[in-house]
Amino acid sequence: MPIEVRPARDFGDVAAVLGPKDPAASVCWCLSHRLDAKTNRSLVGPARGELVRELVQRDVAPGVLAYDLAAADGGGDLVVGWAAVAPRSGLPYARSTKIPHHDDLPVWSLWCVRVRPGHRGRGIARELVEGAVRYAFEQGAPAVEGYPVDNQGQRVDLTMAFVGTRALFEGAGFTVATTTESKAGGFPRVLVRRYP
Repeated sequence: MPIEVRPARDFGDVAAVLGPKDPAASVCWCLSHRLDAKTNRSLVGPARGELVRELVQRDVAPGVLAYDLAAADGGGDLVVGWAAVAPRSGLPYARSTKIPHHDDLPVWSLWCVRVRPGHRGRGIARELVEGAVRYAFEQGAPAVEGYPVDNQGQRVDLTMAFVGTRALFEGAGFTVATTTESKAGGFPRVLVRRYP
């Protein structure tokens, strides 16, 4: 399937991947690791989606979207996935005590990869990681970091799989820079880096 990864500029497409079926629901919208805990808790229901609507209109997109260019419905350009990428300095990761700073480089963080149900197992996650890295480098990032689980091939619970796996990131050219004190789904997380 031909996949194209683009900056997330279309709110409807972001909502198709991240939004709830019930507009009043307080789902993540990929804000839990973008905002400080207090702000994240204060945004409930539709306010979460409205913030995302603002984010996609900023100069720097909040992430990237993957599109199936040959969608089964014949219409093409069906959004099938999302990856969040942004400068670490503006994220809670900048102050994290469990995920260390490897050095003082003003890196970008890639912390969430989501493929829509019905489209998984087709290599879309790898395309999203590659597209997010490409976008970050186009925006001047000197390096991109991820914080995946080191699951050593074991199955990761889907609720925690958004952080990605070490194998996914290494397959996209990242190398392990350091260990972390963080865990997801019972697995340790590593800090991985990729340079231009």
